[in-house]
Amino acid sequence: MSEFRAQVEGERAYLLRYATLQLRDSAAAEDAVQETLLAALAGEAGFAGRSNLRTWLTGILKHKIVDAIRRMSREPTLPEEDFDALFDEKGHWIEMPQAWTDPDASLEQKEFFSVLEDCLGKLPAKTSQAFMLREHMGFETGDICKELAITPTHCWVLLHRARLALRMCLEMNWFGKT
Repeated sequence: MSEFRAQVEGERAYLLRYATLQLRDSAAAEDAVQETLLAALAGEAGFAGRSNLRTWLTGILKHKIVDAIRRMSREPTLPEEDFDALFDEKGHWIEMPQAWTDPDASLEQKEFFSVLEDCLGKLPAKTSQAFMLREHMGFETGDICKELAITPTHCWVLLHRARLALRMCLEMNWFGKT
């Protein structure tokens, strides 16, 4: 086995976690990672070492994930979870969320990312995809709408729901811990 191939294979676990978080479907994530590894090995000559190998592989994987999301968006999905129960008839919080004491310090802790990953995994599929496309991959609203075959209004609703759900989950599983 070549040194390059061994290094590429060494990133497999990271790529699989990343893809699973994005796609929320272990089979689709495995397929995307396989396609990424094959593309990387086929394009070895294109990797000049100007960037970190993980960064280069993640860039390839992002394109494979977008392709998978396109395929998945054509399939029927389960209904989104209802977050309206959190608000009264005027749109105000029924129970105000807790204030976070020091979110910057929490971000520096590795365990936080594990909890965040678990929280992202609890989001409905389309909500998670919209959030990850926006916040992690940097897509604009129009691009997210094209990828997920949704309207801009639906996109904004999904992003709003994702943020609310993540905040609640993080409050219960991270910031609310004593």
